[in-house]
Amino acid sequence: MLEKLEAIEEKFEQINSQLFDPDVVSDIEKYKKLMQESKHLTPIVEKYRELKKAKKDYEESKELLDAGGLDKDFREMVVEQLDESGADIERINEELKILLLPRDPNDDRNVIVEIRGGAGGEESALFANSLFRMYSMYAETKGWKTEILSEAPTELGGYKEISFMIEGDGAYSRFKFESGVHRVQRVPETESQGRIHTSTVTVAVLPEAQDVDVDINPADLQIDTFRSSGAGGQHINKTESAIRITHIPTGTVVECQDERSQHKNKDKAMKILRSRILEAEREKQHSEIAGERKAQVGTGDRSERIRTYNYPQGRVSDHRIGLTLYKLEAVLNGDLDEIIDALITADTAEKLKSGAE
Repeated sequence: MLEKLEAIEEKFEQINSQLFDPDVVSDIEKYKKLMQESKHLTPIVEKYRELKKAKKDYEESKELLDAGGLDKDFREMVVEQLDESGADIERINEELKILLLPRDPNDDRNVIVEIRGGAGGEESALFANSLFRMYSMYAETKGWKTEILSEAPTELGGYKEISFMIEGDGAYSRFKFESGVHRVQRVPETESQGRIHTSTVTVAVLPEAQDVDVDINPADLQIDTFRSSGAGGQHINKTESAIRITHIPTGTVVECQDERSQHKNKDKAMKILRSRILEAEREKQHSEIAGERKAQVGTGDRSERIRTYNYPQGRVSDHRIGLTLYKLEAVLNGDLDEIIDALITADTAEKLKSGAE
């Protein structure tokens, strides 16, 4: 590990000296890439330097004790310093193991979130809207921007489905554990008997694909235009501005009718298409890796029931990590950090365990 840390520190210093090179500064793309790399290496290098200091303190204290001839008070102080340094070395080594875990290359990307109503009809569509609101409010607390890419609203204010992008540094790292089936238990407003109904909504989280990630041949696309239609006859467009793109080799179909401009709808549809194809490729690669760990967290399986929102009890339960919080209203208003932090901690522990086996 120490050799690896030495190499990282050396690389960090090289990058930082390059950042002062006028040729690099004038090349915006290269400068941004190096800044990003420096940002990722900074916590590792700082922690490594902390480790070197703790080791130096430990060695100095040990030398003083080995030399002998210390008065009682000074000796006690040196013994205390030795113990503290030893504990620091142990703690920092554990922290470095976590920092050195392989990073998900998509963590810094924007995300495309797709929410679809499942079992439960209109009640499911209304909860899809609640989840969209929850994620939008969470993004707002982080200073991130939310943009609707495509939506199919219902007459009662729900969504059969909605796709939206969240733009912000590290958005994917915070949203990636949301993929799966979200279950809601509540008494619908239309229910006269006061019985609790259970509905489900499916969430898919895709890292935004860059042009360089997915090479799409225009000849592989079938593009159809049609007139957009909204809930209850609203927002109906008299021109054929809605777009349906079919990627023939994979059979992936994306529709976008949110904008009045055909060009804008096509741009949004292509963003979704690229991200879906990239995600399909990633899933294929993952399944091909022999002996891949089957972690409880972060499988991204869209058929897996991951969380229950129970309105009568004011409870949210994440089934993957056995976490239950009695703060449903706060969670639905975008207070998601406690759940997301717990999921990241569990995933990190799983990775460390897999690495030790």
